[in-house]
Amino acid sequence: MSRRALALALLCLPGLVLADSPAETDDTSPSAVFNGREYLVPELAKDPLRLDAGARPFLSRISFSPGFGQLGSERLYVLRVAYNPNDRLGWEAAVGHNPGEAVHALLHTLSAIVRYPLPWRIQPYGSLGYGMILVYPGESLNSDPVTKNTLTAGGGVELYVRDDVALRLEARSVTALGGRGESGGTVAYRYAETTVALAFYRGLDR
Repeated sequence: MSRRALALALLCLPGLVLADSPAETDDTSPSAVFNGREYLVPELAKDPLRLDAGARPFLSRISFSPGFGQLGSERLYVLRVAYNPNDRLGWEAAVGHNPGEAVHALLHTLSAIVRYPLPWRIQPYGSLGYGMILVYPGESLNSDPVTKNTLTAGGGVELYVRDDVALRLEARSVTALGGRGESGGTVAYRYAETTVALAFYRGLDR
């Protein structure tokens, strides 16, 4: 092989190597990493407070909602988990702890959440449920705990910060069904419940 042919082969070698290597693709899909942060929902990377157009979606979504407030005149801490089989109906299980001074109360309920989805950040809803309330004494009292049936009714609003997070304000009436009164009828004790919570939504298809 002549020197000229050898030099020509050496000049062409880098081009052959580059041709054999896989070409870089221009990936125009949205990235989950933005400004050094990785987002679990890629659509929120560049605009964390965005809302999709149209009514808020609730179909096949679950929500996890911790919060606090008041039951009667005492403080209340709540934890709620809900599932929405369709856009207008949801089932919610909740546990609330009312740490009073003389007595404590533990309230657990199963409620139906009824709503009409709107294309806004504010979403009103109604709530109707049944549960049990366990009232047990504190350390200063020596008595047995008492369990009563409860009926709850009320409603609230959710203010959506983004599609999967909302600030939740709720007010309910909690009616505890007691024993028999002097007239033979059932005695009912009614308490007002108000709470502030955060609702974290997640679709089951993700």
